Amino acid sequence: MIQKRIVISLGLAALMLVSCDKSDAPNLMNMSYKGTGPNEFDILPNSVLAQPKDYSTLPDPTSGKGNLADLDPSKDVIKALGGVISKGKSDPKLINYTSRFGGDSTIRAILAKEDLEFRRKNKGLFMERLLNQNIYFKVYKKQSLDQYAELDRLRSLGVRTVSAPPKRTD
Repeated sequence: MIQKRIVISLGLAALMLVSCDKSDAPNLMNMSYKGTGPNEFDILPNSVLAQPKDYSTLPDPTSGKGNLADLDPSKDVIKALGGVISKGKSDPKLINYTSRFGGDSTIRAILAKEDLEFRRKNKGLFMERLLNQNIYFKVYKKQSLDQYAELDRLRSLGVRTVSAPPKRTD
């Protein structure tokens, strides 16, 4: 009798803990960085070092400021798409090039709304939420791209692609 009460009490306590979540948005990816070391996603590799043609044109070293070998992905994208770096993301040439096939200016809001609705419908089973299980990959599996099938499709069309690691067989 006492064991039955203890089990029921523990079950009710767990149910109350799960129901105390104040967030309205479902969290499918239960991950957080709790380490004290560096986060590998914050590290960018340096570009190749090159000897300058004229050392007098080099900027003076400044504490806390980057150097010429540091990568800047935002500037690299603007440059690769034909924009002018000093104008930034508001460069008319860049905007015209990136929107040449059309697009919806409210796409971010539309996708956020649709994804929130999708996550609410697929927020996981009770025990998965109770045990804080990561269900992200299970929920989005139907929407994921088979990278090797896409690579084969592109190569059969004659599109040059980068090399890919071998397919895992385990």
